[in-house]
Amino acid sequence: MARLSKYLLPLLGSFVLSQAAPAYDYLSHARSSSDALMHWYNQGTGVFNGTGWWNSAECITALADMQGLDSTSNFLDTLQNTFEINKNVWTTKSDFYDDEGWWALAWIKAYDLTKDQKYLNVAEQLFDDMAKGWTTNCNGGIWWDKDKTYVNSIANELFLSVAAHLASRTWNIKYLNWAVKEWQWFEKSGMITKNNTINDGLDGSCKNNGFTVWSYNQGVILGALVELSKASFDDSYLVTARDIAWAAIETLTDSNGVLHDSCEKGCGGDVSQFKGIFNRNLAQLYTATSDPGFKNFLETNAQSIWKNDRDSQNRLGLKWSGPYSKADASTHSSALMALIAAASVQGS
Repeated sequence: MARLSKYLLPLLGSFVLSQAAPAYDYLSHARSSSDALMHWYNQGTGVFNGTGWWNSAECITALADMQGLDSTSNFLDTLQNTFEINKNVWTTKSDFYDDEGWWALAWIKAYDLTKDQKYLNVAEQLFDDMAKGWTTNCNGGIWWDKDKTYVNSIANELFLSVAAHLASRTWNIKYLNWAVKEWQWFEKSGMITKNNTINDGLDGSCKNNGFTVWSYNQGVILGALVELSKASFDDSYLVTARDIAWAAIETLTDSNGVLHDSCEKGCGGDVSQFKGIFNRNLAQLYTATSDPGFKNFLETNAQSIWKNDRDSQNRLGLKWSGPYSKADASTHSSALMALIAAASVQGS
C-alpha cells in the first residue's frame, strides 16, 4: 500500500478534481471520436489517408476495440474491407517485423469479434514470418527489420504479444513455447532497466543503447504479459507488468497525470501513435489486476483529451494536455484508444 500511495501522489490533484467534476461519459466520447476517425478512411485502399502502414493497423485496432465495447458500432464492414483489399500483402507489404506484429494483433482482435477463422489464419501467417527474424546475434530475439540492422524492444515485445495471444486462442503449444522463449530472452536482454523502464533497443555489442523510453515500449509489454499469464496460468507475469506500468506512469506523466512522450511535436508520424498504445494495454492490465491507480490514470487522460485536445468535429490532436493544434489519423486514433480504454474500465 505504501508503494501504491507513493505512485499515486503525482496524480492525486487531478484525480481529486476529476471526482469533483461532472461524470464523463467516456463511451459516448469514444463513439463520437470513432465515427470521426472514419474521416480519414480510404474505402479503396482499405487504409487511412495521411498516415503510415503500421499506423493504419492501429486505426483498425481502435475501431475493433470500439466494436467490442459498443455493440451499436458498425465497423465490422470496415474490418472486412481492409482485410479483403490487402489480403495478399500482409507478409510482403513491409520490410519491418514490427509492422507485421501490429497487423497480427489487429486481426486477432477481429477474430475475437467475429470468430471468423480467416482473421486468425492471417495472424498465424504473420507470426510465422516474424519468427524467421529470430537471431543468435544477441543470443536470441528477433530483428526489427528484414535487412537485419537492429534488435529493438518493440519488435520483440510484439513478437511476444502475438505469440501469447495466439497461445491463448489456439492452445497450440508452439505459441506458448515461443512466448516463454521470447520473454526469457527479453527479460535478460538488458533493455529493461533496474527502474523498470524500457529503452529502445540494443547497440552493436548487444547492450542497452540508452535510447529514448517511449510510451509504446512501456505499453505493448503489458498486454503481452497479460496474455502470457492467461496462456500459462501463471500470475507472476502480472507482477512484472505492474512494475513496468507504474514506472511509465512515474516517468512519463506531467504534474496533472497526463501522459507525454519525451518528444511529441516534430517527431514524425510514428511517435504520434505511441501514447494510445500504452493506454490500450494498460486497460488490459487493469482488467487483470483491478489496480485502482491504473483506472484513475486512464480516466484522467481521457478527461484531458476531451477537454483540451479536440476540435468541434471531435478530431483529436497530439498533445493530450492541450492546447489542440491539428489532427491526423495517427494522433486521432492514438487519443481515441485512450478514450476507449477509459470507457472500458468505467463502472468497474
